[in-house]
Amino acid sequence: MITQTSRRSLLKAALIGAGAAVVLPPAARAEAAGFRHPGLLHTQADFDRMAAQVNAGAQPWKAGWDKLVANGRSRSTWTPRPLATVIRGGTGQNVGQMCVDVAAAYQNALRWRISGEKAHGDAATRILNAWSGSLRTLTGNADRFLAAGIQGWQWANVAEIMRGYPGFDFERFASMLVKVFYPLNEQFLTRHNDACVSNYWANWDLCAMASVLAIGVLTDDGAKVSRAVEYFKHGAGNGSIMRAVPFLHPGGLGQWQESGRDQGHSSLGVGLMGVICEMAWNQGVDLYGYADNRFMKGAEYVAKYNLGHDVPFTTYRWENGRNCAPQQQTTVSAAGRGMNDPVWALVYNHYVVRRGLDAPHISAYAERLAPEGGGGDYGGSKYDHLGFGTLTFTRNRPAGALPIGAARKLRPVNLTGASVGERDGLGHLDSTAIAFTIVPGLAGEGYSFVAPDGRYLRHRNYRIRFDAPNGTDLFERDATFLARAGSTSGSVTLESVNYPDRVVRHRHRQLWLDQRQDTPAFRADSSFTAVP
Repeated sequence: MITQTSRRSLLKAALIGAGAAVVLPPAARAEAAGFRHPGLLHTQADFDRMAAQVNAGAQPWKAGWDKLVANGRSRSTWTPRPLATVIRGGTGQNVGQMCVDVAAAYQNALRWRISGEKAHGDAATRILNAWSGSLRTLTGNADRFLAAGIQGWQWANVAEIMRGYPGFDFERFASMLVKVFYPLNEQFLTRHNDACVSNYWANWDLCAMASVLAIGVLTDDGAKVSRAVEYFKHGAGNGSIMRAVPFLHPGGLGQWQESGRDQGHSSLGVGLMGVICEMAWNQGVDLYGYADNRFMKGAEYVAKYNLGHDVPFTTYRWENGRNCAPQQQTTVSAAGRGMNDPVWALVYNHYVVRRGLDAPHISAYAERLAPEGGGGDYGGSKYDHLGFGTLTFTRNRPAGALPIGAARKLRPVNLTGASVGERDGLGHLDSTAIAFTIVPGLAGEGYSFVAPDGRYLRHRNYRIRFDAPNGTDLFERDATFLARAGSTSGSVTLESVNYPDRVVRHRHRQLWLDQRQDTPAFRADSSFTAVP
């Protein structure tokens, strides 16, 4: 069991290493001696949120839940197929049986935690016990390290969810992870299969780190957790953060280490690093923010290119094989461009929702893939990600929270395809929207909205219009709005700072400052989402 002192030391080291004083929210701080359980990808607060939102039929959680229920691997009748020896790579490869059973165990564990249905808890337990009672060896060619990493962190997460469930042999399962998976994880991070340290792509390190971190938390082993955190920050291989995102470009873009290889592996890397950061966050260590949010910049780069936009590229050089032969890539690779891997909801909900940062390409990718599915929803070989991020990671924005400095369109919640635009200097809902820069309110509180030409959104004679600032107190108050919780999740109602009984509302596609009415129709007409 890690002590309170050592756990605080981990947090302190992470914050000092980030180069800035970071204050984590209560849910991410150390609450007592030892590790927090459940505390890998999901905490008890997360499960409570999922259950409440699904039971209420709230979106997008309900859509994510429906995606889970529709997946055949989530059935409580699932029959595991455990093996004594798992082989990945080379003759006799059979790793697929393990990949599918991990997905089935996770999906049933989720259904139990959210619905309380015992049949699904029993199914997850049956799968976990079958594998810990059978598996003794993980082998194959070099790809065995990938299986030990990817399925290592996945198995640990399922075991963490099922910790304490009647009939689950936790000790035997934890022993299997420590004896079968962890040695391969550590061997790779230490020796890199006896190749040049830069020979292996970032994903090899990342999955090994994720497994070491997950097993460490599961077994209350502070040394393993420290090892993963330290490697993330300073490791010699390509999975450490400064090597996984080796170059920074203008516009908040960080070139991903595998972007010159192909986009499938780049997307995989974003998913694996997100897993590492989320598990660390739930134990009070902020790797998301390390090195000035370097991970976010790398994810923005991958998202932007895979959404069809051009990105800059700095020639990437490395050394290959055991003789460290020099290699280089001079351009970003289009191979696999547009990958639909279920990894973006996690990243979006941390940076944009939790932290209120501007990440337009991450946001767009998360919106494009919602609701995310999981293993089996993306083809026969797509079991590298547990998935279902729309269900598990979606969080409500704090009431009234808008991202300062971000460019956002204002979209009404009840008029599809329309956003706030302009006609003859007046606010109007159009299909061609204006992207406002959100700035601190000119009147000293709330928010103001600046159009690209420098004019502000303001009210005059109760009409919403676009005007250039004139330096008067009246203008500043007219152009300042308080953001209140809107009628739907993530939406806001914009309340006038100098007429607090009036809010921005659309009627007949025109924007007015109308007196608040307590009716469903008015609340919908006066609720807007700020979207990239």
